[in-house]
Amino acid sequence: MLIILLAAGNGLKNGVTGNFKSNTKNKVTVWAGVTSKPYKGKPKWRLIQFDRSDSVMMALGMPEVDQIAMSYDLYGKNIQYQKKAVNSNLSAVTPNYEEFGNVKIVNGRFINELDIQEQRKVIILADKDAIILFGNDDPIGKQVICDNIVYTIVGIHTAGSRWQNENYLPFTTAMAIYNPGGKMRQIIITVKGLETVEANDAFSNKLRQTMSRKHEFDPDDSNAIYIWNTLRDYMQTMTIFNAITIFVWIIGIGTLIAGIVGVSNIMLITVRERTKEFGIHKALGAKPSSILRQVVLESLVITSMFGYIGMFFGIALTELINKVLETSGAGTTGDFKMFSNPTVDMNIILSAMFILIVAGVLAGYFPARRAVSIKPIEALRYE
Repeated sequence: MLIILLAAGNGLKNGVTGNFKSNTKNKVTVWAGVTSKPYKGKPKWRLIQFDRSDSVMMALGMPEVDQIAMSYDLYGKNIQYQKKAVNSNLSAVTPNYEEFGNVKIVNGRFINELDIQEQRKVIILADKDAIILFGNDDPIGKQVICDNIVYTIVGIHTAGSRWQNENYLPFTTAMAIYNPGGKMRQIIITVKGLETVEANDAFSNKLRQTMSRKHEFDPDDSNAIYIWNTLRDYMQTMTIFNAITIFVWIIGIGTLIAGIVGVSNIMLITVRERTKEFGIHKALGAKPSSILRQVVLESLVITSMFGYIGMFFGIALTELINKVLETSGAGTTGDFKMFSNPTVDMNIILSAMFILIVAGVLAGYFPARRAVSIKPIEALRYE
């Protein structure tokens, strides 16, 4: 029961926290929106647009900012290779986006600094699009056409979710072709030194205030810009699961105590019923120490054997549940996992088993010591 309880708690925790693995935990994404309030004589419904000066302002004016990644999205682009084509999205990014977006390169490379400096026409394809265009052929070094522009394929990445099914271009290349004005709708940053939910909230407010001064919108206007603080969400989730873990442990310890009480009662009853037997052994010349040794050995064997059986079935059941979840996809909603890998640390299992064995031995020893201290004639009359 202890194994199943702890495994269920760990499965829930592993499922939800595993969703953060596809994102950098200390990432903050800022999206430009539309103002919903007038401000300093300016009307509402103004479109907020970022440019590269925003990233410079963040880097110089906010010590909490660690790195900044630029991103510019292009939707519904037709990518052609010979007579084949796919309709997909393009994302113009900087080299550090590989880490920010947890991009997994399976062939070739990602965008590098030379691509940015020289505005190279290179592209990193999603594996799903590469299969449609090239089948089993190696696409690295081959060329595709998008909007009558030829791009050389330098890398293939695997799409971890439907949100990552994009093809990546160098940021400077795409901006020169599609957006010479340099306006953007999204900036991604990583932060450092923010250890609490409150510190992350304070940073988000500071960021909103800073952007409101530059773009002249009401700092209380939540529609002007949208801020998603992944680190805050992660910390808040961890706080919730720490509380759940404590709750599960309380129940688990209660279950363990109940098991100890059960084992103790069984051993106590067993020893009491054998008092007459002990008296006969003593009457035939058996020493009290040999009788005690026999009871302790029996207690050790019984609790060890059934403790091992309980451990075996507990682990087997959690492994079976894990196998069913993996094969059926249960516990997963879209790209979001709610339950995964319901296992327990082996050290915890062995510690619980050791406690039960010690409890069983002690539960057999003390009543046995009392029983063998009774005179043989009294033990023979014991009912």
